[in-house]
Amino acid sequence: MFSRLIYRNAKRSRKENFIYFATLITAVASFYIILSLGKQDVILFLKEFESDAIDKLLAQMPIVYLFALFLLFFLVLFANRYQLIRRSKEFGLYLMLGTRKERLIRGLLAEGFVTSVLALIGGLLIGVFLAEIISLTVSRFVGQGIIGHQISLSVSAIFFTIIGFLFIQFIALIILGGRLFHQEVHQLLYGQMDKKQDMGHVKGNILHILAGSILLGVAYWIVFYRFMDFAGPLLFAALALGSLGTILFMRGFGKLLGLLASLSERKSTKGLRTFTLRQFQENVANKSASVAVTSILITLSIILITNGASTMIGLESVFTRSSSLYDFTVNGDNQRVEQFLTSEKMVPYVEDLNLLEIGKMKYRDERGEDDSPLSLVDWSKLREQIIMALPSNYKEQILSGEMQGYSISSDNPEALNLFGVLEIDAKSPYLIPESSYNGLLKAIGEKPLNLHSDEIALYFNPDFMPMDDPESLPVLDRILERAAEEGQSLMSIHDQAIYIRPSTPMRGLVADRSVQIHSAFIVPEPMFEQLLNKETYMTYWNFRIPQKLQDEQGLMKPMMEARDLLTSSGFVFESYLQNFGRKLFYVVAGSYTTLYMGFLFLVIACTVLALQFLTQMKQTGGRYATLSMLGAKRNQMKRSMHRQVLWTFLLPVSLACVSGAVGIRAMISFVMIRIEDNALLYPIAFAFACIVIATMAIYGVAVARTADHEIDKLRWKPNID
Repeated sequence: MFSRLIYRNAKRSRKENFIYFATLITAVASFYIILSLGKQDVILFLKEFESDAIDKLLAQMPIVYLFALFLLFFLVLFANRYQLIRRSKEFGLYLMLGTRKERLIRGLLAEGFVTSVLALIGGLLIGVFLAEIISLTVSRFVGQGIIGHQISLSVSAIFFTIIGFLFIQFIALIILGGRLFHQEVHQLLYGQMDKKQDMGHVKGNILHILAGSILLGVAYWIVFYRFMDFAGPLLFAALALGSLGTILFMRGFGKLLGLLASLSERKSTKGLRTFTLRQFQENVANKSASVAVTSILITLSIILITNGASTMIGLESVFTRSSSLYDFTVNGDNQRVEQFLTSEKMVPYVEDLNLLEIGKMKYRDERGEDDSPLSLVDWSKLREQIIMALPSNYKEQILSGEMQGYSISSDNPEALNLFGVLEIDAKSPYLIPESSYNGLLKAIGEKPLNLHSDEIALYFNPDFMPMDDPESLPVLDRILERAAEEGQSLMSIHDQAIYIRPSTPMRGLVADRSVQIHSAFIVPEPMFEQLLNKETYMTYWNFRIPQKLQDEQGLMKPMMEARDLLTSSGFVFESYLQNFGRKLFYVVAGSYTTLYMGFLFLVIACTVLALQFLTQMKQTGGRYATLSMLGAKRNQMKRSMHRQVLWTFLLPVSLACVSGAVGIRAMISFVMIRIEDNALLYPIAFAFACIVIATMAIYGVAVARTADHEIDKLRWKPNID
């Protein structure tokens, strides 16, 4: 009999309070999703290239799990508290009929256990499904269908989800059971005495709004102008001021709603306008701290989701090769490497095979004043021309000797970056023979250089030298073209006049990172042999996956097959997969956890708003019965309630949108959020905005339907409809 009663009560609770049950399912699904990250395709794929970084990322997941557990504990506690308030009269009747409190609490725990088991089943099914969808979606983004997706079920994630969820549910029920144990029968039957509502004075409320606005303004100022100094006390100061400002603003605004209600007294007989405002005012003014917390959570949610979405938008750059050209770079004995790469098993994977030779230029035998070898390069004329192309403020600093160091940055003028690189590298530059670079040019469909014996080309690495177009550097090209027209030599090497070829296309020299240089001189073969410091001589064999093979199988599969063959050969090599995997890791690490926490904050905020509204409605349900006695119709009260739901959600969201916009703008300004004008920006941004709006709409509709049901349970007079 007792077990049937427990099952029936648990079933009725789930049916009557869908929001409560949905909250539990959401908690279970969110636990599984974050714990199953290590089993997802993209993580397993990345482990092959960034195993250390992936291990560090997965090592952070328990921290994220515990933090989510901590937040969801309070959510579950709040949801169970609403259950207790909703069923207080039922519990009071049980006690009046002779049920002992110990037995009642055991029944409550048993009901919670039944509900928890069902929530676990539903949440795990949804969590497994969502985890697979997320894994498949990211895999499709990564390889566009070329990474084989395999359904994976994380047993450890299921275990820790069950343990964590049952733990927080048990603790929450114990806490609420203790409260129930100490309540008297009359408190359960009639509820606690409503506290007198202190709405304060108009002047005091205006001061609250002004004080809150000032504190928010200071917090916004810190975010805008001291964002990069966000560390330690300054970060906490901005958060504290913003939170306190939000609370004060909500408190003052909620109490001033009474003034709006009093101004509309002339319309009080039209509908339930005054009643609606008074109900909304009471819900906000008496729980201003709670409303403010939901606004802060929504603010964090907006910022985190924007950050995660912008990182996902950046996923397109993972597939953009930009300056990268080669897929593999192999080191080793030239003859053995060439023999292996031209063998029968490697030929299907090799195209545009090219030997890159590189080394540094040797010094003069003489010594300078500081007893260091003298450079063979005299680039004083080119130096002068670059200085003349600088903006006046930089030009004055260099000519006066005030500029001591040089930084290469996309924020610098092109001439300043050129000057900085050549000032450092031109003393002992890297040399690349013309034949090596001609092989690279052939691979990209460009004409060979065909340098004269007294001619060189300047090479700047696009991976380290900021340039809008890898085909040219406009400032340098103008200087070199003008010199060519005038027949002027801007450089000499070993006291021999050298002419510089303008407009040389520039690409990455190797597949990934084995050659990390800023600049080099591309020189004819005889000059390379004459000027090379043989102690610095290095060779690299580069090749690409054939385009025909890419069209048939995609890029990833043949690259991984070629990688396996190279691994078995014993040669030292690097591949574009390493660069690809590194970029992809940053995208996954930067988007997955931020999006997860963003949606978690959003769900918590919506749930708190929903349960807070329903709790307030339950406590003031007698007012709706009084309205019915005074002649209010069913539809009038439902419309009033629907407006209250709309305003309850809109108030914290409105302030959160302002605070969130400030945070997003600051993060864009300091390049913490990158939003570029590309085809994916608007659809992805629109999709995430729709998800946020849909989440809040679902909660709002669920609250309205639950409240409708509460109104329908009131006793109606025959003529009420």
